[in-house]
Amino acid sequence: AKRTQYFKRAEQYCKEYRKAELDELRLKREAKKEGNFYVPSEPKLAFVIRIRGINQVSPKVRKVLQLFRLRQINNGVFIKLNKATVNMLRIIGKWPHIWPGSLVLSDQHWDDVCR
Repeated sequence: AKRTQYFKRAEQYCKEYRKAELDELRLKREAKKEGNFYVPSEPKLAFVIRIRGINQVSPKVRKVLQLFRLRQINNGVFIKLNKATVNMLRIIGKWPHIWPGSLVLSDQHWDDVCR
């Protein structure tokens, strides 16, 4: 009984994501047809991976890494993107020891966040 519920829920999510993708494509085509530009919405979720150590790092960057729970090398966390977290990513964005990315559900792969 639970398997059928899980399967139905998965199908519902699949339809929902497909509909959202087609709506975005439709809006893009309508804007192009009218001679306008369509600006897609920004990602709401990011995945950040720490790829290097903490030697010779400023205290501010170290504190942001603590807040994101990136204490060890190869740790990764999902982060909900709001104004505060985007500013914190901007603080450590100049630091080449992390790798932020956003999840793309249609392709099931990671898309790099533009800096």
